Amino acid sequence: MKKLISIGLCLVLAVSALHAQDADTLQTGRLITMEGSFLEPLQQRDSVLIGDQLRYGVRLGMLPDGAGIALPDYSKSGFMEGVTLVKGWQTDTLRRKGQDPQVEFSVVITSFDDGLYELPPISLLCKRDAVVDTLVFDPQYLSVHTIPVDPETYEPHDIRPQIKYPLTFREVLPWIGGVILFAALVALVWLLVRKLRRDKAEEAAKEPPHITALRKLDRYRGNKYWAPERQKQFYSGVTDALREYIAARYGVGAMEMTTAEIFRDLSSSDVPKDLYDSMKELFELSDFVKFAKMTVSDDDNAKVLPAAVRFVTETYQSDVEQDNK
Repeated sequence: MKKLISIGLCLVLAVSALHAQDADTLQTGRLITMEGSFLEPLQQRDSVLIGDQLRYGVRLGMLPDGAGIALPDYSKSGFMEGVTLVKGWQTDTLRRKGQDPQVEFSVVITSFDDGLYELPPISLLCKRDAVVDTLVFDPQYLSVHTIPVDPETYEPHDIRPQIKYPLTFREVLPWIGGVILFAALVALVWLLVRKLRRDKAEEAAKEPPHITALRKLDRYRGNKYWAPERQKQFYSGVTDALREYIAARYGVGAMEMTTAEIFRDLSSSDVPKDLYDSMKELFELSDFVKFAKMTVSDDDNAKVLPAAVRFVTETYQSDVEQDNK
């Protein structure tokens, strides 16, 4: 840090200090030829075009304590013919991993005429212990190109379009693999859903019809379905459970039949008359709710589920009694 502070102060005061000191106190040092100049374009291109800006400068190792550097002043004399100075001297400290720190001095230049330019060598004055050495760095060459012009139209060539290469199988292979994997996952999900439905259907098929009916009717216990906007769901659920039970118990295609057709076929069965009349009244009430948007009172709603459960249990019990005889 001490060296950096010393260099920074010397850069600010170097030129004035060299002129302010008595000429008799300064000793002319050596003329040293140096390497380490650089020319870097600010726009990353394959070649330098008219108007492109570049950094031109040198890099030095860290100077000892008390050393000072004087830089050439291009603002008065100009840089060189054909090359324009855009920005004056700038200083930066570079710290690269595994290397000693370096100090970088650079200016920004540009050119508005095409051609090959040999840039002037950079000369620095380095003062150490009243001895002034002259450091001369090797020059760089600047090759400036103009924008190509069509000799027929005398207009600049347009930007070339992006080259399109044909697709290869290696590029398409990941997409094909992704599609196959996605299809396999969809097929696996479909098979699992199908298996679950089949297992559920087989389990329901093994279950006695009256158990299935009572389990479905149990979902509609309570008064949460008695609101006018939910009564259609309530009556549809109760009658659908009864239709499935009637189809399984009496062999009547109740799921596809109307109310009149169901009870026409049930009239010749062994259903007791009171149960028959009760169920017919329940189904007709359900038709009014579902198709005529009738609203049923809470008292009538409270009678629906007990009547349905009574129909299932008593008809099943009659079968058990007949089997025991």
